[in-house]
Amino acid sequence: MFKYIKNDLPASIVVFFVALPLCLGISLASGAPLFSGVIAGIIGGIVVGGLSGSKVGVSGPAAGLAAIVLTAIGTLGGYENFLAAVVLGGAIQILFGVLKAGVIGYYFPSSVIKGMLTGIGIIIILKQIPHFFGYDVEPEGADSFIEASGENTFSAIFNMFNHITFGSILIGFIGLAIILFWDIVLSKKAKFFQIIQGPLVAVVIGIIYVISTSDHESLSILHKHLVSVPIPDDASSFFKQFSLPNFKAITNTEVWIVAFTIALVASLETLLCVEATDKLDPHKNVTPTNKELLAQGTGNMISGLIGGLPITQVIVRSSANIQSGGRTKLSAIIHGFLLLISVIIIPKLLNKIPLSVLAAILLVVGYKLAKPSLFKKMYQLGWKQWAPFIVTVVGIVFTDLLFGIGLGLMVGIVVILLKSYQNSHFLHIEDKSNGKHKIKMSLAEEVTFFNKGAILKELDSLPRDTYLELDLTKTRYLDYDIIEILEDFLFKAGERNIDIKLMSKRGEVENPESFIKFFNERPKSKLSLS
Repeated sequence: MFKYIKNDLPASIVVFFVALPLCLGISLASGAPLFSGVIAGIIGGIVVGGLSGSKVGVSGPAAGLAAIVLTAIGTLGGYENFLAAVVLGGAIQILFGVLKAGVIGYYFPSSVIKGMLTGIGIIIILKQIPHFFGYDVEPEGADSFIEASGENTFSAIFNMFNHITFGSILIGFIGLAIILFWDIVLSKKAKFFQIIQGPLVAVVIGIIYVISTSDHESLSILHKHLVSVPIPDDASSFFKQFSLPNFKAITNTEVWIVAFTIALVASLETLLCVEATDKLDPHKNVTPTNKELLAQGTGNMISGLIGGLPITQVIVRSSANIQSGGRTKLSAIIHGFLLLISVIIIPKLLNKIPLSVLAAILLVVGYKLAKPSLFKKMYQLGWKQWAPFIVTVVGIVFTDLLFGIGLGLMVGIVVILLKSYQNSHFLHIEDKSNGKHKIKMSLAEEVTFFNKGAILKELDSLPRDTYLELDLTKTRYLDYDIIEILEDFLFKAGERNIDIKLMSKRGEVENPESFIKFFNERPKSKLSLS
């Protein structure tokens, strides 16, 4: 695990700075005690990070659950009663994992997952612009179009022009310049600039700015524009920030309804994030989804037992981890310890961090998720990929995460139904060993994203030193999701000494150029094309 510590440690620091304001902001948006989000972040990092099979995913409190939490606390008559529902929800998630419900994650089309990533990137940018200019009415971490303050995403941007804080915008631009210069120029000059990353330098400069301008009338930044971590007076007051669940409330039917809702929504968000994170991961690691549900359930039970919010794997933190070079689960675990240590030892110093500098970090994260080139690429792939993608993006921006994904998924299903019926005989495996590991896989006439799980399972089960014949001669339609699976498999095949022979009729395979081009350009596996 410590093999990539030089990558994981710098990444964990960036994730820490991203996670801290989100933990606090989601607590505020949820109507929960301020420290409850920090507890969830700590458990999400240390416990879930340790148990998860994901190498780059990071867990913590999720904005998508904020509305559910806010409503549930009022419905159940108090936060302690709600905590009982969180513990039960975690137990239900563990049951989902035991029942192998993680397979659901494979049935979301690639276009919807990419739309989710892009939509979240746009939301991050739009939501952070007001914070960057010093307009901090809405808590950090909000992702719904209609905000708790009564504004919406775009009206908040227009209103910020009447509430610009000069000190915030000044240090915000300085921080953004440092991050971009570090990323574009310095990181390519020497390894030192990869170990000490731009966001850390920007935050340190931000703290120095706040301290040095505290007495200056026009340059100083008010406390409401800074991070606001609870500061305990002593050990006793620190431990009083933890709450215990009221298990007497489990006889209340409403508690079980909330528990099941938390388990279902948290599991769905986690599985979606797992799919998205695996796509972002440049090393093409595949996360075991059932193990992830077990890890998330355990984390939610522990979080609920000590007063924390519900936990999911979160794409904002995960993408920040990947963009910062995180390689193993150690980065998520270290970020959890950083949260724990910092709120105990240096809460006053944390409260000197300007929100505008943290907004600058998130603006860069958002842009990398929603690059304009991705829109062009998805459009060029054809309407079957473009329609679910753009509907998902628009849905997330103008509603919220889950509703937007639901819209994109419905469009994706309609596209598949319009294209063809689902062929149940999509994969035929023939063992042609005769003493050698020689396998022939024949795909049917039409293969869609519904078949992702089965194909992934068969490819992952191939032993080392196998000679694989992949027969596409009868295939008339090959979904882009399946193309991506095969591309990812070829990327890893060389490490397992798997040689591949591809048999196809170019005129009968949908979008064969990109598929065959990928195979021809990869030197790691031996390949013959007939």
